[in-house]
Amino acid sequence: MKKLALAVTLAVASTAALADLPSADANQHFQAIASGDVALLMRGYADNAQFNWVGGPLDGTYTGVDAIRGVWEKFTKAQGPMKVSVDGIEEASNPKGASVTANVVFEGKQPIRVRYVLTYRDARVVSETWQIDAKPAKSDY
Repeated sequence: MKKLALAVTLAVASTAALADLPSADANQHFQAIASGDVALLMRGYADNAQFNWVGGPLDGTYTGVDAIRGVWEKFTKAQGPMKVSVDGIEEASNPKGASVTANVVFEGKQPIRVRYVLTYRDARVVSETWQIDAKPAKSDY
């Protein structure tokens, strides 16, 4: 019985540790974008976050949660619900923060290929870069 209790405790601790990984947070971020749930998406941002959208009609730099919320509201309204595919996700971290990079494809009215960079401090997004990749979406991701 003690072994079973220990195994359950370790499994719960492992799951909690995995949930704290920036790459897991990034995947949740991508899923929130695809779902169109702006309220859920906005929970991950620090108050002074900066969002660099490079390419497309929303191209620009947005600073602060109000500006970022506005761009996501425009985007999700225009796109509706989407499917998301994530490839090549990489994480780098140290005690001051973490960065996650990934190739992401959002599929809705049209496929949108994005090179994504998220920077976290204190488990909150402080910097986000959405780089539209003009190459056609590959079928393998």
